[in-house]
Amino acid sequence: MIKNLGARKLSKTGSHRRAMFSNMISSLLMHEKVTTTVPKAKELKRFAEKVITAAKKGNRTSVRSSLRGNRQACEKVLETIAPRYKERNGGYTRILKLGPRRGDATGMALVKLVQ
Repeated sequence: MIKNLGARKLSKTGSHRRAMFSNMISSLLMHEKVTTTVPKAKELKRFAEKVITAAKKGNRTSVRSSLRGNRQACEKVLETIAPRYKERNGGYTRILKLGPRRGDATGMALVKLVQ
């Protein structure tokens, strides 16, 4: 019996996926919102939750490796975002569906950090 374990592949190679989500997490943390497709948004939420939780625990190495050397995003998550969610146990992001994209009718979503 086949079980759907793991993450969505999104028709990308592993290295492309890691680089894409690293860039998307950096953008999400810097701007506190990002617009993308619904499947990417659902995967981005998984990665972002892990990075913020690692920052709350003070695990700088894990945060740096997830953000791939983006110093500004790393400092922001460690100094401002992690203390904001000190009392919160998960659920740091919210996905809002925006409707179809004009060119190809792909479902779009807004991923934003919860206040």
